[in-house]
Amino acid sequence: MAIAIKSIPTLKSKDAKVFVKKASKTSVKRASVNFSKQVEVSHAILKKANMR
Repeated sequence: MAIAIKSIPTLKSKDAKVFVKKASKTSVKRASVNFSKQVEVSHAILKKANMR
């Protein structure tokens, strides 16, 4: 039995520009998260367990 292929919605003109702008802002914001404290804690745990 065949499955119907659904069309993929595409953004055009203004909607596409707004989407790209919001996506860019979000990706920059996401990359600014600092996990240095969590990394230090995990290294301490591994060192205490003689795994590092």
